[in-house]
Amino acid sequence: MTTENKKKLSPIQREELLNTLKDRFEKNYDRHKGLEWIRIETKLLANSEKLWSLNEMERTGGEPDVVGHDSHTDDYIFTDCSPESPKGRRSICYDREAIDSRKEFKPSNNAIDMADAMGIKLLTEQDYRELQKLGYFDTKTSSWVSTPEEIRKLGGALFCDRRFNHVFLFHNGADSYYGVRGFRGSLRV
Repeated sequence: MTTENKKKLSPIQREELLNTLKDRFEKNYDRHKGLEWIRIETKLLANSEKLWSLNEMERTGGEPDVVGHDSHTDDYIFTDCSPESPKGRRSICYDREAIDSRKEFKPSNNAIDMADAMGIKLLTEQDYRELQKLGYFDTKTSSWVSTPEEIRKLGGALFCDRRFNHVFLFHNGADSYYGVRGFRGSLRV
């Protein structure tokens, strides 16, 4: 089976995912006021690889939903909207270099490689803060966010969470990992 074939859903998987996304879209209209599901669904059906990526977001507990529309590119922006950092993406360090630098107790994966394999992008700090305007996320967990190269070169990485009704940006060694830290991603369709 080629990589290309692996990134396609069966007709049943596609139908189940579209139903889940539509239900979530309708239940959370405040996240995407003024947008119409039929237009989004049409774009999804025309792009099987992006639909596969959304399925990966869903499969790992991200609960992706539409959070915006870029009128310049006509892209719809899906972001992980699970209340806490997605369960299937926790206990990971920041990137491959971080795993390789650990002498022992290496985590099973890392945020950058997982996001790349899923075809999604890690949220930036700005993306994360925009998401927090739509609800309360990561009140018990935290999420790695895209880290500037100058910080990463020095061994650090950034993560965010929400505590005391405020969004915080923190730093940690990129090789650290915790059971309550994962990552959130986004996808443009």
